[in-house]
Parts: sequence; C-alpha cells; structure tokens
Amino acid sequence: MAQQDIVQSIIVDSSHSLELFDEAEIAALNGRAFVKQARGKEAPYVECIVRSKPVRLKPEEVVRQLYAARLVNKYGYSPERIIFEYQVNFGLEKKKADIVVFDKDKKDAPYIVVEVKKPKLSEGKGQLRSYCNGAGAPVGVWTNGQQISHYNRKDPNYFEDISDIPKSSQSLADILNERFTLKDLIVKDKVANERKSLKD
Repeated sequence: MAQQDIVQSIIVDSSHSLELFDEAEIAALNGRAFVKQARGKEAPYVECIVRSKPVRLKPEEVVRQLYAARLVNKYGYSPERIIFEYQVNFGLEKKKADIVVFDKDKKDAPYIVVEVKKPKLSEGKGQLRSYCNGAGAPVGVWTNGQQISHYNRKDPNYFEDISDIPKSSQSLADILNERFTLKDLIVKDKVANERKSLKD
C-alpha cells in the first residue's frame, strides 16, 4: 500500500467522505499514517493527535482524526482540551461522544461536542442533540466528512444553526453576534460550502 493512498483506500467503500477537507489536511494525515502488522495482517494506523498513541484507521477514525487536526490547527484548541470517546450519562445508560472540547475556564465542562458516526444528518443530529444535552455543551458539530453542521444549544429542545464554531480565542457570543455583509454570506454559503441542499 503506497503511503499517499492509505487514507483514500480506507474511505473508498464506506459511507464517509473527505470532501469537507482540503488536500493539505488529507496529506498531513497521510504523512502521519503508517502500516503495521495486526493479528497477522497489515493494517493502517496513525499516531493520534489527541491521545498520542497509535490507533487503527477505519473510516470513522479518518474523519475524526482530520476534524481533530482542524480543531488544533485551524481553531487553535490545544490537544489537552480535547478528548475522544467522552462518556455521556443518560441515567443508567452510558454512551460515548466522538470528540469533546472542554471549556477553557471550567476544565471539566464540555464546551463543544462533535459527532462523526452517522452518515445521515437526520440520524446524526438526533444523536448529537442528546449528547449535547447530556453533557451540557452549548455547541455541537455533526459531520460525515462530506457535510458539516454547527449548532448552538439554546435549550434542550432548541438547537440553532450557527455559521461556524468559535476559535479558541473567541467566545460563543462572538459567533452568535456576528454581523454579515453580502460578501460574508457568499463566503459562508452552507449550500455550496457544506454540500447541503436547500431541504437540509
């Protein structure tokens, strides 16, 4: 398996996609990926950007690693504020959110919940809502690598679409109070940029 083909070969027959990520982001993940023997077979792995240990690359993990790298490199969140497989309690039932970013002031309070599991928005959004409510996080992100949606949890029953998540140097209020010009609306066009239809 050629080095440049590792990530693409994992995604090719899955319901996940890499359209959301640019060539530089994918190349950086490919540069960190490697093949090793696992149970007598060659398998693709990567040194996890958050956990600092080798993890096996499967389609969901590819999208999770790419989005985690974006959280660190584009949004400026330190890996120490990010955790994978965060346990969310629903009474006696326990589930795990794919990625959680903690609040910078309250170190144990979830701030952003990211869900990458479900390939369909309708299924993923319901799961994301329950995780945000269970964890108490005000911001939620759903992505399958092709589409992405950002939400502000105003209350347990109302999630508002927002244009993006705050960078580490911003507050949620900065995003909620953002003023748009016509140029901003073109740049942040969800139909074009997030591969959504008007129905979505």
